[in-house]
Amino acid sequence: MTENHTALYEQHKKAGASFTDFGGWQMPLKYSSELAEHHAVRRSAGLFDLSHMGEVWVTGPDAAAFLDYALAGKLSAIAVGKAKYSLICQEDGGIIDDLITYRRPSSEEGSEKFLVVPNAGNAPVVAAALAERARSGKAGGFDVVVEDASAETSLIAVQGPNAEEILLTLVPAEAHALVTGLKYYAAVEVGITVNGTAQDLLLARTGYTGEDGFEIYIPNEDAAGLWDALLETGAIRGLIPAGLAARDSLRLEAGMPLYGNELSREGNAYAAGLGPVVSLAKESDFVGKAALTEIKSAGAGTTTRRKLVGLKGLGRRAARGHYPVLKDGAVIGEVTSGQPSPTLGYPVALAYVDVEHAALGTVLDIDLRGKTEPFEVVALPFYKRDK
Repeated sequence: MTENHTALYEQHKKAGASFTDFGGWQMPLKYSSELAEHHAVRRSAGLFDLSHMGEVWVTGPDAAAFLDYALAGKLSAIAVGKAKYSLICQEDGGIIDDLITYRRPSSEEGSEKFLVVPNAGNAPVVAAALAERARSGKAGGFDVVVEDASAETSLIAVQGPNAEEILLTLVPAEAHALVTGLKYYAAVEVGITVNGTAQDLLLARTGYTGEDGFEIYIPNEDAAGLWDALLETGAIRGLIPAGLAARDSLRLEAGMPLYGNELSREGNAYAAGLGPVVSLAKESDFVGKAALTEIKSAGAGTTTRRKLVGLKGLGRRAARGHYPVLKDGAVIGEVTSGQPSPTLGYPVALAYVDVEHAALGTVLDIDLRGKTEPFEVVALPFYKRDK
C-alpha cells in the first residue's frame, strides 16, 4: 500500500514524532507525551497537521441547489462567510461521511462557491460521489464544477485558549479585527507575511477538540513556513505540536463522533444523535431522503433499536472500542470509543445501546475482557470549556 505524506512530514520527523497510518496517510501519533499534548490544548494551545483531510471546491450557478441535493442538510441556507456541519448519505440513509461545508464569496457574477471538507480516508470517495451526483442529480446535470483540491492543500489547526493570541502575532495589526471578530463556524481570508513572504490563508474558527481555535487552509508550498512560524511565536504562549492521539482524546471528551467509530455506512443520523443535521423539511429532494424519512418515522434512536450515548466510568478501568455493554448480564450495546479522560480524571466512552437502556442516569456494565465495570449514562459532551 502506498503511504501518503503531508507537506509537513519532514517537520514532524525533525520534531521526533511517532507515526501511525490513518486513512492511508503517515500521520504523527505523538511527539513526546500524548498526555502533555492533550493538556497543552486544554490549558494553552496545540498545533495539529490535518493535511490528510480533503478539500473539494464546488462552484457554479447551481452550487447551492446541488449541495442541497447531494448532502443531507440545507446548504443553501449558509450565509457567505459561514460554515455548516452536514452528512453525505447513501440512498439507504447510511452515512458515507460527515463533513463541514464553507460558503465563500464568488468573484464571478451569478456563480456560487463552496468548500466541502471530508475526512481523510473518505476524501476520494466523497469527491467522486459529489462529481457523480452533479452529473446525475437532475436532467442535464447541475451547472457546477466539482474540483478536488486535496492533493495541493494543507490544513493546520491551532487549538486552545491561547490560539487567538498566537495567531494575532502573525497577522498585520490592520487585520486583527478579522481574527478577533471571527465567529464560531465562520471563515475569512487573511494575508500574513512569513519570513518575508506574503501568504494568503483561509482562516476558519472551527475545530475538533472542544476548545476555541482555528483551522487554516493553505497551499502545500507555504505550509512548512507557516508551521515553523506558529511554533516559534507560540512557544512562549505554551504552544506545542500535537498528534492524533491527543486529538482523539480531546474529541472524545468533547463528545464528537469519529467516522469509522461512531459513524458508518451501516449506521444512520438518528441513531447517532445527528437528526438535527438532516433537513427533511427542505423542499428539494436529496440522496437518502426517502430512506431517512422512513428511518425517522420508525423511531430510530428514540423508541427503537440503538442510540449513541455517553458513558461515565464509575470505576477506574477504561472501556475500548467494540467492548460489549451489558444490562443484568445481557448484551445490550457496544462501545465505539473509550479511554481515560485526562481532563476529567475518570474513564469516558461513547457506545450504541438499546434505547430502553439509554436514559440519563442508567447504570450499565461494560465487559472489560472478562471483568465487568460499571458505567453511567450521562449527557454529552463530557467536557465543555468555559466561555
